[in-house]
Amino acid sequence: GAVLQAPGGGEEAAWLARAPRPPAPGQCCGGGCRPCVHDSYAAALARWRRARPAGNADNYLLLFLQSNNSELNPDSFTAFSLSSVEQLTEDTYQYRFELPGNSSLRLSLGQHIVLRGEVNGLEIQRAYTPISPGNAEGYFDVLIKCYEAGLMSQYIKTWKKGDMVFWRGPFGGFPYQPNKYGELLMVASGTGLAPMLPILQSITENEEDETFVTLVGCFHSFGNIYLKPLLQELARYWNVRIFYVLSQESSLENLPWSYQENTYTGRLNEDLMRTIINSCRRKPFVLVCGSSVFNEDMSRYLKSAGLEENSCFIF
Repeated sequence: GAVLQAPGGGEEAAWLARAPRPPAPGQCCGGGCRPCVHDSYAAALARWRRARPAGNADNYLLLFLQSNNSELNPDSFTAFSLSSVEQLTEDTYQYRFELPGNSSLRLSLGQHIVLRGEVNGLEIQRAYTPISPGNAEGYFDVLIKCYEAGLMSQYIKTWKKGDMVFWRGPFGGFPYQPNKYGELLMVASGTGLAPMLPILQSITENEEDETFVTLVGCFHSFGNIYLKPLLQELARYWNVRIFYVLSQESSLENLPWSYQENTYTGRLNEDLMRTIINSCRRKPFVLVCGSSVFNEDMSRYLKSAGLEENSCFIF
């Protein structure tokens, strides 16, 4: 980059003081966002440089403020107020944020947004997928698992109702079209359930969409299953089946009877994946979301079961 010259006066000094800072290594979430935080820095730098010819620091401030409105956008962070927190399991929470007026995030299905946090002076960013419908008005919900040693988790645990939290986006997503696939097989581990829910709800809410859906949710135990009432409600639709795979449960006898028929104990392995695929009513298109290890395992199992790469999408 260009070397900054010594300031020539008060206005110049004020302008130099507002130079955008290059992103630190921890600020990139690594999710392949477009624009990335590095792209946003380049855009902010360009705005800052454009403000210089006027020799007026207020000109830069005006340009900066114009890029920060009340709507979510991918280039810069927007603050939203935290309106409620609901604890779902011992380490997973559902956070609701207010949107101004009755506005909507207008997300496409399965899109994620990026959270900015700060711990001990270190700025960090992580990607999360809202679980509320993309057209929900006046709010959006995010499902977040807090880890004991997680940097972002330390920041999230400080949140209180009314706090302003910074988000940018949206990014990614799955280009779903009604009735494009005979059946969707959704394979989710833990909070990997998040991008599946808006897609599943868009299918159940559209009477014209006759896509079959099989959702496989992988959790440690019965107590770790998120959003049970919502999932039970979705499972009542004629075209939806939901299975649970509980890695740390040893017996189905301890589960409520309504769950025993559609739950497997142990891990989701190659044999079980083959069994589920064979039980699908039509040849499925598969959506996968979990940790990188989980995603790699599932890709291998799907290939072994004879599904082509173009029959699978990994979030």
